[in-house]
Amino acid sequence: MKYPPKSSPLFYGAGHLTELKCFDNIIANDTRNNLSVVLHSIHANGDNMNSTLKDIARELGVSVSTISRVVNNKTYVNPKTRKIVLEGLKKFNYMPNQVARSLKKQSTGTVGIVVPDISENFFTEIIKGIDEVLGKKDISIVLADSSESAQKETNYLKLLYQNRIDALILATVSKNHDALDIYNSNNIPVIFIDNMPDNDHNFDSVIIDNNKASLLAVNHLIENNHRDIAIIVGSPDETTGYERLNGYRRALEQHNIIIDEHLIQYGNYKEDSGYQCMKALIQNRKDHPFTAIYIGSEMMTYGAIKAIKEYDFRIPEDIALVGFDVHDKSGLITPGITSVRQPENYIGKTVANLVINRLKEKKGNSHMNPVYQHIVLEPSLEIRKSSNNRDL
Repeated sequence: MKYPPKSSPLFYGAGHLTELKCFDNIIANDTRNNLSVVLHSIHANGDNMNSTLKDIARELGVSVSTISRVVNNKTYVNPKTRKIVLEGLKKFNYMPNQVARSLKKQSTGTVGIVVPDISENFFTEIIKGIDEVLGKKDISIVLADSSESAQKETNYLKLLYQNRIDALILATVSKNHDALDIYNSNNIPVIFIDNMPDNDHNFDSVIIDNNKASLLAVNHLIENNHRDIAIIVGSPDETTGYERLNGYRRALEQHNIIIDEHLIQYGNYKEDSGYQCMKALIQNRKDHPFTAIYIGSEMMTYGAIKAIKEYDFRIPEDIALVGFDVHDKSGLITPGITSVRQPENYIGKTVANLVINRLKEKKGNSHMNPVYQHIVLEPSLEIRKSSNNRDL
């Protein structure tokens, strides 16, 4: 299978990924000249076959409006006629085009998701959780990867709006959320995950307690006899980075440990930034010693481990390590990595249920004034050998 370029948004549903495209549609009007149904014809050999509903109706000996009622699953069609139409549509390889049908229904049955890096297991597991719930409601996903770029995020927000999504799930990396104004003004639900916006937009959110996550990690290292603890964290301009750094500081202060600002490195959540930050800490270790490191993301954890091994240091004997969102399902990483864990699948399901509730409210009352929910979930600490007790 040839996958679309990473810059393209993806359609996710029914167990596969395809590139989001605009199709040439066939719009069938009933006798009152109202949009009845839009069908996209696909020939058996894979080529588009732009026949009209009149052609099919003529072939089957029924009216266009009868075909429309069958495709739209209306009950007032003779069972025998319904069977004839369904067999005819199958013969001609017709299928409903959901985007075009939305012109009548005012709903596309799609939800947009924008994340900064689809390669991270954290986002992959959240998306799986979302799809598990939305799929049961016949709601599909349009997925876009912003690659940690605020500009790409803005571009995708505009593109998704143009493609008439019913709701938006956003893991933002941007400080400017003006692109969301059109969502709010058109009553399109917006739910934030992972990182929170710094503005007064109306939105729902599902995140974890990032302060507590860092408290769990750093307190664990302190309990294992470490006091000189370094950290590699994301940008403090983002709520995830700021709160995880704040939790690190709080843990040290609670144990009367003086904070060495030289032991704080800021990365961008990518593997190479974890590698570069860890190299900087190691190269400066003589003047600013540390025996343990806490790293605020999965990819930065892998980069840091690479640097530690390049300098022939041992984990945990020379440098104890706690990561974040590390998923070693194969068990091949040695030693096993102690890691803060988020309930990714549960986050996804919680977000999906929020989407469903918002869409129900919107359908029932277009002038709704919802009470927005800000759900904060609990992190946990998965203890492995990378943070073993330090011998004094």
